[in-house]
Amino acid sequence: MKGHIHILGICGTFMGGIALLAREQGFTVTGSDANVYPPMSTQLESAGISLMEGYKAEHLQPAPDCVVVGNALARGNPAVEYMLNSGLNYTSGPQWLAENVLAGKWVLAASGTHGKTTTSSMLAWILEYAGMAPGFLIGGVPADFGLSARTGSTDFFVVEADEYDTAFFDKRSKFVHYRPRTLVINNLEFDHADIFPDIAAIQRQFHHLVRTVPSDGKIVYPRATASIDETLAQGCWSEMCATSIAGAGHWNAELIENDGSVFEVSFGGGDPALVRWSHCGLHNVENALAAMAAAHHVGVLPRVSAEALAEFRGVKRRLELLGKVAGVAVYDDFAHHPTAIATTLQGLRARGESGRLIALIEPRSNTMRMGEHRARLAESTRDADRVYWFQPEGMEWSLQDVVDKSSVATLASDIDELVADVISEVQTGDQVVIMSNGSFGGIHDKILAAMEVMA
Repeated sequence: MKGHIHILGICGTFMGGIALLAREQGFTVTGSDANVYPPMSTQLESAGISLMEGYKAEHLQPAPDCVVVGNALARGNPAVEYMLNSGLNYTSGPQWLAENVLAGKWVLAASGTHGKTTTSSMLAWILEYAGMAPGFLIGGVPADFGLSARTGSTDFFVVEADEYDTAFFDKRSKFVHYRPRTLVINNLEFDHADIFPDIAAIQRQFHHLVRTVPSDGKIVYPRATASIDETLAQGCWSEMCATSIAGAGHWNAELIENDGSVFEVSFGGGDPALVRWSHCGLHNVENALAAMAAAHHVGVLPRVSAEALAEFRGVKRRLELLGKVAGVAVYDDFAHHPTAIATTLQGLRARGESGRLIALIEPRSNTMRMGEHRARLAESTRDADRVYWFQPEGMEWSLQDVVDKSSVATLASDIDELVADVISEVQTGDQVVIMSNGSFGGIHDKILAAMEVMA
């Protein structure tokens, strides 16, 4: 064994991935979290990782060789205070990843306000399909792999590159630690209002990331995106590769089907590659185009990427079909931002299903709770026929203003009443999409169970 690391905040997707990578490399791994529960707890325990509930000083006794501190931990936490007072060796998750896994690797990083998880999952799958056996660390669980992280058996490593801060003692964005050779910037909007005062502060962190890409590296980004263009204009020393659905980029997609389920990709004057897959929405076409361009940087031909995407099964909680009962489809989606809500609903609407599109939305992210996006929320649901906004406990403002701007919206504050309302009105052919970056009070299972009873 290489030594013992203890992870504070181990049940988050990122830190859980760090735990799996460390265990795979031969470290003894233990961890603490405020809430130890499936599915992450099951995944970790099956890997031989010991989990402890809460943050207690005794969890760090005897002293591990290193404490890896998650960014949800702050001063005043009992484990953090004991760690500092005892002079224990500690680091952050991103720093541990950089030093123990990414060193010497060809790192392919997917960044951006939206689509990081999906794009990194697509990219990892394309490389896997091409026989390149990549390692990866993704903030979700790609269905094609069934786990969020692995070391891999080659020099290629795909990482979801998050702009959120690193730790209480390192306020830089996580992604500045990763030193990518291939960088995807999907988009760049204001988010994480709890740590960034404005979009300029986020652009500054993205430019720190741009500064780390070597001159023989490549940066893939969507053409004519002002916030990204402004960031790159601050200085870029790497090859720039623009993508576009409008046909004016280095890599271009042309829709064959309006819902994005079939599209053609062209690059450099070669034969177009046709992608025919089970996914929909312009945002997914954009994600796929970026993943194909990034994969090409390490030698994967567009036609091979297209073949891989035809088999891509998606990511849990990214428009994941949970079930279909009595002709009603129920989806789970991680949407945490007005743009993500709008693009998900647009993709479902473009499928041309005859039934209604019903959205249940819990604005749960820190930025949403602070009300930063309230002016855009009503418009983000324009493609839905019916919208239920759920008022989370402890939210600093009322969603009533959002509801009042729409003739099809209703405000809910009780999960069981919301389930009853939805069940009373769904009809055969409807699509129900549940949107939250949390558990939403277990509403997914409750709705499916209630529908089964009614069927």
